Amino acid sequence: MRVVGIVLVLVVLATAVATFARRLRMPAPSLLVLAGVAVALIPGVPTLHVPPQAIAMVVLPPLLYASAEELSLRDLRTVWRPVTILSFGLVFASAAAVGFAAVAVAGLPPAMAFVLGAVLSSTDPVAVTALGRRLALPGRVQVLVQAESLFNDATSLVLFKVAVGIAVAVGASVSLPSAGGEFLLLGGGGSLVGAAVAGLVWLVRRRTTDPVLETVIALVTPYAAYVLAESVHTSGVTSVVVAGVLLGRSSHRLTDAHIRLQLHAVYAVVVFLLESVVFSIVGLELPTLVRDLPAGTGWWPLQALALAAVLIAVRVLSTLPLTRAVKPTRGRLSWRVAGVVTWAGTRGVMPLAAALSIPLVTDDGTALAGRPLVLVLTTAVVVFTLVVQGLTLAAVVNRSGLALEPEHTAREEDDARDALNHAALDHVEHLAALETMPETAIDRVRRGLNARLDRTPESPDGSTADVAYRQLRHEVIAVQSSELHRLYDEHRISDTTRRRLQHDLDREEAALGAP
Repeated sequence: MRVVGIVLVLVVLATAVATFARRLRMPAPSLLVLAGVAVALIPGVPTLHVPPQAIAMVVLPPLLYASAEELSLRDLRTVWRPVTILSFGLVFASAAAVGFAAVAVAGLPPAMAFVLGAVLSSTDPVAVTALGRRLALPGRVQVLVQAESLFNDATSLVLFKVAVGIAVAVGASVSLPSAGGEFLLLGGGGSLVGAAVAGLVWLVRRRTTDPVLETVIALVTPYAAYVLAESVHTSGVTSVVVAGVLLGRSSHRLTDAHIRLQLHAVYAVVVFLLESVVFSIVGLELPTLVRDLPAGTGWWPLQALALAAVLIAVRVLSTLPLTRAVKPTRGRLSWRVAGVVTWAGTRGVMPLAAALSIPLVTDDGTALAGRPLVLVLTTAVVVFTLVVQGLTLAAVVNRSGLALEPEHTAREEDDARDALNHAALDHVEHLAALETMPETAIDRVRRGLNARLDRTPESPDGSTADVAYRQLRHEVIAVQSSELHRLYDEHRISDTTRRRLQHDLDREEAALGAP
């Protein structure tokens, strides 16, 4: 009951912090971490120990699924090469650099330093997505950062398992073939399970029209993908990501407007609650872990700062050669793109969950040396990236000149709306020529579309309960939806614009009622 009470308090606290952050135009995850630290420092607050299995099983699947659904598959195809390089090369480079630095500045045993490097080697998709929602980044840059954080998990997880195996086993050695086979099992197996779950869910949702059942299926899907993958000893995270990307691409063909609006509202609430709790937990964990540190480890703040600096330096040097693939600059490297990609690559709850799952003892029963310090350094680096990078990310993006101006986004939306209305008007004129619809209904819809093109308010004319009028409006919205996806497939509008206009069409169709 005490844990339930703490979670409820965190939800209330998160709601207040999110409201405060929105008014100040600051990232809520950063403020939630600070609020968690502040609450943990209050005398008398009970210690909160969250099992890593609870985070992995309950919190991560829906958050990862929501992040994957937001990923633009079209834009992902344009940056798959740098994403692949970052998901492999940068993870290995970061793990090695942090491992050597941890031995030098923190005095950790080499095996535990390697564990720490593996834990901190990948960016966190939950944190990256939560912080990235506020930014108007170009499509390629946004997809690069988000896709990297989603797909580098398998690499870092293999490194982590290998490192933990070496740390707990006396005299263990690294077998490259074994590590490679484990990576294929985790990443490849997880991808296959995720694709299979997506295919099964697609078949079920095509035959489901009940909004309640659709909502339940959407909520259960990420948990099913995660549990099935973990039960066959593959990567549950990779499975959830693959399922989310595949189903997100075809969501507009699986459901109608009413169900899409309902799913959007339900998932918005679920994501807000889970993100609020998980980022608050990150802040709550740090003071608790610091109290458990053994004597002689008082330099951990400077050590964590040094490790964070190493991660940033390695990330800048690794992303700089890839900037040509993200934003061609006539053969020149772009420090601005590299800086934004680096600063957006925050760590979050996944490294914390991995660190908490480190065994307490070695195979011979002795305590695992360095484990408390690894937990503190991991949490401190996570807090640093969420707070420092999170609070300054918007300023870095604005100074880089990469942020899309509000006028650019508004102009793109206006042009897309005009294209949709022109396509709808052509369809109406075609029906008028065929004389298949009553002239009164055609005239009302025609006047409404012309009013939108002229940017003048639509004047109500008669009852919208007219059957022919509503039927024609539904046809027009279907034509506009098809035109919207054609514009997106032809790279004439961004994924953000597509989602916003599709949401507007769904609201309009839902307001009409059944045809």
